[in-house]
Amino acid sequence: MLELTPKLDLQSEVPLYVQLYNFIKQEMNTGNLKPYTKLPSKRKLAKYLQVSKNTVESAYEQLVAEGYIEGIPRKGYFICEVEQTFSNEKQSIVFIKEKSYEDNVKFDFTQTGVDGQSFPFAIFRRISNDVLNDENKLLLKIGHPQGEYELREAIASYLYESRGVQTSPSQIIVGAGTPTLIRLLFKLLNGSQYAVEDPGYHQRLVTDEMGKENIRLIPLDDDGMMISKLEESGADIAFVTPSHQFPCGMIMPISRRKQLLNWAEEDERRYIVEDDYDSEFRYSGKPIPALQGLDSHEKVIYMGTFSKALLPSLRISYMVLPKQLIEKYQENYFHFIHSVSRFDQEIIKRFMQEGYWAKHINKMRVVYNKKRNALVLALSTYFLDSVEIIGQDSGLHVLVRLNNGMTEKDLIDRAAKYGIKVYPVSGYGRSDNQTVLLGFAVLSEKEIHTAVQLLAKAWIR
Repeated sequence: MLELTPKLDLQSEVPLYVQLYNFIKQEMNTGNLKPYTKLPSKRKLAKYLQVSKNTVESAYEQLVAEGYIEGIPRKGYFICEVEQTFSNEKQSIVFIKEKSYEDNVKFDFTQTGVDGQSFPFAIFRRISNDVLNDENKLLLKIGHPQGEYELREAIASYLYESRGVQTSPSQIIVGAGTPTLIRLLFKLLNGSQYAVEDPGYHQRLVTDEMGKENIRLIPLDDDGMMISKLEESGADIAFVTPSHQFPCGMIMPISRRKQLLNWAEEDERRYIVEDDYDSEFRYSGKPIPALQGLDSHEKVIYMGTFSKALLPSLRISYMVLPKQLIEKYQENYFHFIHSVSRFDQEIIKRFMQEGYWAKHINKMRVVYNKKRNALVLALSTYFLDSVEIIGQDSGLHVLVRLNNGMTEKDLIDRAAKYGIKVYPVSGYGRSDNQTVLLGFAVLSEKEIHTAVQLLAKAWIR
């Protein structure tokens, strides 16, 4: 038997089959393994190297796939004649260390999570089992491109009752996250100029997708996007977060909303994209209806999501299109394969139809209000007058501005030394470089208190 004696390192992060694959390929490149040489059988080589047969089989299969060796039935594996156009230097598969998505921190003030103690696991488990136990053959099919009708029907009913949104199920498109739906929207609004809030959530996405030449940055005042600057921009489409501006947190008053609607009505090409990402959580004052509910001229594109109120990893969002745009979608883009699994849609549909969604929202509004209060109280207690809290009336985050001369980077770096992760505002555009973002959904009230106490040690000089 031809003896192959690779030095296999059992402690290496590189799998054994990859090590064997690299060794055989190197031996071919250096000329130690000549063309047409028969390799040991998988069983014999595995026994000789004291490794599993699967290890040898995986290495051989990769070499066959790349054309280095050939398997001949009932005869074995043979070295192929490969033209030496590559360097004879040792080549190997490179394993690149991945960037950690979840940093090892004690307290994470992220604004993208939810309260883990309050998620209705038992209800979700029961509904999931019911969906599978029903042996519904429809789950095996792709489904409607806009999303399943009964889910869209439940969404339409909820939006009317909670936000005053006027829509039919046929105007709703369900998609895998807001960015996915916005990319579809770009196709429908091809050739437009886009206005985004500065700072704002949509800046990076619109810039990356449509280019800097098609984006207009509109500054904010205490009421939100400045209409005078919007009018000067020459934009056709305005992206806004009126119920809780991200990241600054102001709520657009009814007077500014009407001004924005008037701007859209002045030109048939103009539309407003209303991203109502966390409107469920308002802690003071009366609810303000959605822009879409005030719109009488089909000028508002309404967007919502289940990520903030229920489960970020579910990746289900929805978009309500005016009549003109839904007709254009159905004519030109109806063939797009739907991006949310039918199984997940069925679970959410039943969750809403059986009344659990409304109960969950009411429960989480109380939970998050308590957490918001705990965060504001802790900041006021440990920082006294040295901190300004911005945007605390709605949503799942606040902005904190320190008046101690520290920059945004200083605040983030000093917090990290105490095992605390806070977030920059500068990534969303215009910033005073003294403000950071603190989300409070993930942390418990006790954790919030402890974390703010540590932040005081990190930030107070």
